[in-house]
This record gives sequence, structure tokens and C-alpha cells, in this order.
Amino acid sequence: MSDSNPASKQPQSKESKASLAFVDFAFFKFDRSWRQLDKKERRQILGDVRELLDRQDGIDRIIPYTTLGIREDSDFLLWLIAAELDPIQRYLEKIIASRLGGYLSQPYSWLAMTRASTYTKRHAAAFEYGLEPLRYLVVYPFVKKREWYLLPFEERRKMIEEHSKVGRSFPKIRLNTTYSFGLDDQDFTLAFETDDLHDFQNLIISLREVEASRYTERDTPMIVCIKKTLEELFSGFL
Repeated sequence: MSDSNPASKQPQSKESKASLAFVDFAFFKFDRSWRQLDKKERRQILGDVRELLDRQDGIDRIIPYTTLGIREDSDFLLWLIAAELDPIQRYLEKIIASRLGGYLSQPYSWLAMTRASTYTKRHAAAFEYGLEPLRYLVVYPFVKKREWYLLPFEERRKMIEEHSKVGRSFPKIRLNTTYSFGLDDQDFTLAFETDDLHDFQNLIISLREVEASRYTERDTPMIVCIKKTLEELFSGFL
């Protein structure tokens, strides 16, 4: 699943806000020792880091999500979007160097970029339209088999069109396809936005049946994230 956009109903009157953007899906996990701290101390540490998390300094968007209790390997996600990579790196560096950072590990940090689709001019990542994020975000790294890239272009394009046709039958689901070639271990990082996980599950089941699925090498871990404000996020960590 890649390079095709189930969110075909994006408002076409709006121009994409950025022709190029770096994105990082930074997942964090709290150490067990965090819960052993006195609640007052936890509150103080979170208060100290709040200003840091609010400061963007060259980052276009910072969107927080919780995975607390629904993933064993992560507790929250910060989805970071910027025109350049350096502000993202500096932002994460400050978190890791903070007092809170002493209680955090990063099980995943998936780096990617936006770019024009190889197969269609209609494709754009949903976040480029400046829409308000939906309640759920499902993120995963995606790797195609090398055989895919050796197929004739027209054969690949036809399979992507079949793939996209299935996606267009789920117009309430938004797709953010970002490209990790040369930047990370995966080919793509995919991030689906939805208000209905049942609808998303139906999409994934349907996409298993298209021809292009033969060429999927890896599409895990698949992580469901729930959008939160920073206040809501922090309340789960007290």
C-alpha cells in the first residue's frame, strides 16, 4: 500500500501548502521508573517540559497522539512536520536532553519527505491541505519487494490505479503517503487518518485483495494512535 491516496475527496480548490516537507513520526515510551515517582514530582517535570513542547521554532506542525495502554512498545507519538529537517532534530534533541527525557526511550522514529507521486498528479498527502486532524491516526513503515521496481512502469501504474480505485471507495479516510527512500529503513511511511477504525479495517481487508499486494515486503508495526491535546496527553502520564 503506497503512492496512492484513498483520500480522493480532498478539497481540490485548496492548493497544497508545501511542495516539500520533512515529517517525523517520533514515538516515545516511558520507563517503569516514571510511575514510581511521586505524583507531585511527575507534575513538576511535565510542567517544566510543557513550554518546550509548545515551542515550534521552524516546525510547521506538532500533532500529539496517545498510544498509552493500546501499545506495549510506545506511550505517545509526536507527528512533526517542517520545511527542513534541522528544526525537527533540534526539537527532539531538547526533549531527550530535558529532565523528562531521562525517563523516555524512542522505540520508533520514522523519517520521511513529501514528494510528487510517480504514478498520478492527483496525489498529495492529506496534511498538505491544512485540514484539522481526525481522531485516529494509523502509522506504519512500508517496504515493497525489489521485484516491484523491476516491473515495467505501465504495469506498475495499472496496479496502482486498481489500488487507488479501492481506496476511493472509502472517501472518509485520509492518506498521508510520505517517502523514506534514502532517509530511513523503509520505502514509505504511511499515515491514515480516520474517525472510524471499523471503516479503516474494511479498507485494509479490501486492499489485501488487489494485485499490488503481491509486492508488499513489510507493513508492520501498524500503530493506532488517538489524537490528544497536550493537556489530555499529560493527564495520562500523571
